[in-house]
Amino acid sequence: MGVFKFASCDGCQLQLLSCEDELLSIADAIDIVHFLEASSHVEPGPYDIALVEGSITTNVDRNRILEVRKHSKYLVTIGACATAGGIQALKNWGDRSDYLRAVYARPEYIETLSTSTAIADHVKVDFELRGCPINRLQLIDVILSLLADRAPRTPRHSVCLDCKRRGTVCIAVAQDAVCLGPITQAGCGAICPAYQRGCYGCFGPAAQPNCDSLADWYLAGRATPVELVPLLRNFNANAPAFRECGDRIDPFLDSGGTT
Repeated sequence: MGVFKFASCDGCQLQLLSCEDELLSIADAIDIVHFLEASSHVEPGPYDIALVEGSITTNVDRNRILEVRKHSKYLVTIGACATAGGIQALKNWGDRSDYLRAVYARPEYIETLSTSTAIADHVKVDFELRGCPINRLQLIDVILSLLADRAPRTPRHSVCLDCKRRGTVCIAVAQDAVCLGPITQAGCGAICPAYQRGCYGCFGPAAQPNCDSLADWYLAGRATPVELVPLLRNFNANAPAFRECGDRIDPFLDSGGTT
C-alpha cells in the first residue's frame, strides 16, 4: 500500500496513523511501502492500494496523479481535499493573481493552477472516502474490504438520521438554526448538533441531496444568502451539489463566476 499527499493539511494521513491498534490487527496483511508522513523509506510501485490525500492545484501534481494511477490497482481518495477540492477550492471563486499578490512577496515564482479540484476530475477513482478529516474506522473498513476483494461501502445517509439515533432534538426546527445536516453525508457521529451547533457539511453531500429545497426553506425568513452561502462553501465547496446550490443563491456572484 502507498499513501500519497497532494494539496492538503495532512489531517487525513494522521487519521491513518491514529488507528494504531486497528493497524496492528491488519499488519500481517498489508505492507506500507510509501508513506512519507510516517517514514522516509519508500519503495516504487506497483501498488495494490493507493490512498490519496489532497487536491490538484499545480501542473506538477496534475502529472504526478497520472503516475500514481498508472501504478495502482485500487486508488482510494481520502478526505474533502481529495474528494471535493477542499477548503482551498475557495480560490475557484476568486482571482488567482489577487491571492498570489496578497500572500507572496514574489508571486512570480509561484506556479499554481487557478483552481483546486478533486482527484476524480483527473483520473479514475475506485472509491471516495469523505470527511474533514475522514473517519478512521471507516478507513480501516475500506482497507479490509479491498483486502477481501469486495467493494467498500460506507454510510450514505444524512446526518439527520444520526441525530435521531443520538436523541438530539433537531436544532433547525426547534431553534431555527441553520444546519446542513439534512443534505450532509453521515460519518462524524452528528457531533455539532449535539452541542447546539448547526452541521457545516464536513462530510460533503449525502446521497441524492435536495440542496435547493433546503436552501429555499432557510431563505424563507430563516436565513439570508450571506449566512447560507459560506456554509455551502466550506470544506466541500466544490462538491457539485454544494457548488451549484451556492452559486444559485449567491447574491454577489457575477456573470463570470467570481465573487
